[in-house]
Amino acid sequence: MTYFFETYGCQMNVAESASIEQLFIARGWKKADDAQVADIAVINTCSVRATAENRVFGRLGWYAGLKAVRAKENGAKSKTLEKAVAHVQDGAKPLTLVVTGCMAERLLKSLKDDYPCIDYVVGTFAKKYFGEIITAVEKGTKVEALDDAPAYVFAPISAEPGAFSTFVPIMHGCNNFCTFCIVPHVRGREVSRPANEVLAELDALSSYGVKEITLLGQNVNSYSDGETDFALLLSCIENHLAKTRSSIEWVRFVSSHPKDLSDSVIDVIAHSDVICHHIHLPVQHGSSRILQAMNRRYTREQYLSLVEKIRKRIRDVSLTTDIMLGFPGETDEDFAQVQSLIEQVRYENAFMYYYNPREGTPACNMAEQVPLAIKKARLQKIIDMQLAITAEEMQKRVGTTVKALVESVSRDDTTELLARTQQDERVAFKAEKSRIGTFVTVKLTELRGQTFRGELLAPL
Repeated sequence: MTYFFETYGCQMNVAESASIEQLFIARGWKKADDAQVADIAVINTCSVRATAENRVFGRLGWYAGLKAVRAKENGAKSKTLEKAVAHVQDGAKPLTLVVTGCMAERLLKSLKDDYPCIDYVVGTFAKKYFGEIITAVEKGTKVEALDDAPAYVFAPISAEPGAFSTFVPIMHGCNNFCTFCIVPHVRGREVSRPANEVLAELDALSSYGVKEITLLGQNVNSYSDGETDFALLLSCIENHLAKTRSSIEWVRFVSSHPKDLSDSVIDVIAHSDVICHHIHLPVQHGSSRILQAMNRRYTREQYLSLVEKIRKRIRDVSLTTDIMLGFPGETDEDFAQVQSLIEQVRYENAFMYYYNPREGTPACNMAEQVPLAIKKARLQKIIDMQLAITAEEMQKRVGTTVKALVESVSRDDTTELLARTQQDERVAFKAEKSRIGTFVTVKLTELRGQTFRGELLAPL
């Protein structure tokens, strides 16, 4: 039997899809190349922005047609649909459609009524029932009810088959309730994974030959397992990797809330060659007034002080961020403060977007909503500004020699490979495909766009 996944949204969704895939693999299922020939399709959804949900709604319409064809129903009469499923023959085996993830949790009570093509809506806290769903598909039966009681269960392993770089969830949920964010409402309160379970997964990943892990959480800085906070967990991981002679050489983490990035975490990173010297530190805005309205719980001054501390203590650190424009009540003066903060911090890169109202969050009902045209204009100015800074900051590293993990063949030139540095920068260089999945030493020779060109010196 075969399965097919569509995954939208954050790294946590990627990790959770990988953990569910392990259940299929353990039962001898095979991965289908296309949903049209699969026995079961799983759509792992995102609710952070309306555009993410709209993409899923579009896909559900497509799946409704596909299921109609495979069930010999009348819904397959549109020429577009017939073309899309032309090779699906009458009498084909039925398709089981599962929708999971944050959108499933947000629309838990209505999604299946609105889209009868869905067989199972699996909310955030019901993923533990995937084993039963798989068994039911194998037997041709049905799981009648899924208990969505708020008790998140961490999977023992979240690696994609054959991956040399993978995600490791260490905490789930969020207690911050930023006024623009839907995450606490669909992911629930914070819960941390026991440290011994994290270390056990690292042992399993090492046996697979994994070279790099990224610790995941909606706010990894708030990790807490008894007396083990995030700083101590990082130290325990580094010591454990050394003690077990693990194949894992690099450790990354996302995402960090500035209010919880402690001095002890900064010190652990500063003294480590295993924990990568890259921090994604979402600022969201440059105005203390807007930050307060967002319920971010830090001021512009506190954030800048934290950046200064990081830069003083961690050599060669690269900083990236998230920036939101057009939050309700944002004035020209507030926007100017975003511009000045970007110029002062000089991020190596940034994820920039304009405010998108999410139903159920306080900001959705705030007065002084900024017109879309203004939001788009401000966003474009910020994008142009950050792209220039990115080029200037990255240019400073040309001529240096770095360690990098080779990830893939370049799409632009099949004689070149793409690798990623500790600072989360991409570098392309000439090398044999056998280097993929290994660490190499590369001299950065020039910058093209946001990718370095390099010269392979020697493997590490």
